[in-house]
Amino acid sequence: MKVIDIDKNLCTGCRECANVCPAYAIIGEQGEPQTIDTDKCVMCGQCVQKCKSYVSILEHGEEAYEKVREERNLPGSIREPLFAAYNVCHLDEVKKALADPNLVTIVQSAPAVRVGIAEDFGAPLGTLSDGRLAAALRKIGFDYVYDTNFAADLTIMEEGTELINRVTGGGILPMITSCCPGWVTFLERNYPELKEHLSSCKSPQQMMGAVIKTYGAEINKLDPAKVYSVSIMPCTCKEYECSRPEMNSSEYRDVDVVLTTRELAYLIKDMGIDFNALADEEFDHPLGDYSGAANIFGVTGGVMEAAIRTGYELITGQPIPQVEVIPVRGTEGFRTASIQAGDLILKVGIVTGLKNVIPVLEQIKDGKLDLHFIEIMACPEGCVSGGGQPKLLEDTDMEEAYAVRRESMFVHDENLPIRKSHENPSIKKIYDEFLEKPNGHIPHHLLHTEYCKGANNWKKKSRPAR
Repeated sequence: MKVIDIDKNLCTGCRECANVCPAYAIIGEQGEPQTIDTDKCVMCGQCVQKCKSYVSILEHGEEAYEKVREERNLPGSIREPLFAAYNVCHLDEVKKALADPNLVTIVQSAPAVRVGIAEDFGAPLGTLSDGRLAAALRKIGFDYVYDTNFAADLTIMEEGTELINRVTGGGILPMITSCCPGWVTFLERNYPELKEHLSSCKSPQQMMGAVIKTYGAEINKLDPAKVYSVSIMPCTCKEYECSRPEMNSSEYRDVDVVLTTRELAYLIKDMGIDFNALADEEFDHPLGDYSGAANIFGVTGGVMEAAIRTGYELITGQPIPQVEVIPVRGTEGFRTASIQAGDLILKVGIVTGLKNVIPVLEQIKDGKLDLHFIEIMACPEGCVSGGGQPKLLEDTDMEEAYAVRRESMFVHDENLPIRKSHENPSIKKIYDEFLEKPNGHIPHHLLHTEYCKGANNWKKKSRPAR
């Protein structure tokens, strides 16, 4: 499946994309058009963010611009520069589904989208716009507007329970998060022998997709065969993840299509919606309810912090003394921390950016890394810096954007009434009414999976240089 591509007619061979690629997948001589080695590419989209070679109406003329726009199947309303590195667009599929009276269209939106989307409408970098985001999705015409944050809380219940079972039951350690499809793809292609270290949890996107077409369809009295599920993601690799053949535990394709934050902005503009004039609205209940812990999934270390908030209380039976788990915050490439939880000293690690992962994986292979739990995210600062977020041309703009988006997510967490996943009433409800218990039979069928199924089908190649 093609997700990321480079237009050779536009590429000037500056190789800035190659320098930022964490999988060393971009090939070409300086000054010559670049190509992507699809056997290595993890579809993170960082090349899309970095690319500075483009076609525009002003500089290249209407005819040249329209040719590229039509080739990429972008709306006619789009007038912004089109860059050489780009991700495949699925707006037509979504528009077709929205116009089909026989389909029920349901959308979910990831946590990092709410601190990025407003930037494409002139707002300051990092503006939190959760209410306007929900309003825009409803204005577009989606029948139900849900929040991936709900499934992030669900992920903590499943992943936290899995971790505790491994720590107390002699399971394979360290356990590594599986929320980031770019990271998972990298491991599958390069280190399949370490697959048992991955959590068996699906990502929040895929958990939500499965829940929407089972529990969600049941409580809303919908025929799941007529449900069309759309995800709005900061991540380009989510487009690949939803197409994986095993992501069908609802008995249908759990997520039908993914749009990036940028593509959602295209859709809003194409439909003539004035984003800045929208009044705040709420996400639909109960699958739009979430805790502060779920919201910080969008920043590096956020999954770890959310897991510790809940894991501490599951282990000790006592409230965590400090909700903010400061030792796991930061942006360093690899950092570790030790958290005292009753009699257990929980040793954790956070890898920020895929370029920092190989030494960590080699230590795991050699049995030299004494940790219980590791979070790994492919993008430079987690999902706030995802390949599908609003385009930023200057490197200094990127640094500022990542910092203020991250801060906005922490502020949103601080201002929410519920800040721990296990205290979300709607999470309690879905277990009471449908899932029964974390890591039980039903959750294992719907919310967990087996990674590296296709690892043996990848072409054999050398690992990236250490």
